[in-house]
Parts: sequence; structure tokens; C-alpha cells
Amino acid sequence: MLEWISSHPKTYAEVLEVWRTSYPRLSIWEDACIGGLVEYDAGSRAVTVSAKGKKLLHEATARID
Repeated sequence: MLEWISSHPKTYAEVLEVWRTSYPRLSIWEDACIGGLVEYDAGSRAVTVSAKGKKLLHEATARID
């Protein structure tokens, strides 16, 4: 999910729609919010990957390489 959001900001509605219909039994969205891995701007309604989320993505990529 973080990788998908990191490609470009998504709207809150877009994220919830995709995640609820694709993975209705997984709490990935809630876990990412609670863990501080995503940020939501109420004004623009944009969801982006937080600095903490970017660090996690970078570390995961480094382990694969």
C-alpha cells in the first residue's frame, strides 16, 4: 500500500475505495494510520506517505537489493 501511495498522492476516497474493495478483511489502512506511515491533508484530501513510511519503504528496498 505504501509503495502504491508513494507513486503520487492519492485522495482519501480513492485510498479507501481501493483498499476496502480489494482487501476488505485486512486492516492495512488502519495499521498504516495508527503507525504514522501515512499522512492526510484535510484541506486537499490528499493521502501521502509520511517520513516514517518513506524510511520503512527505503529500508525494505535496501534489504531486497
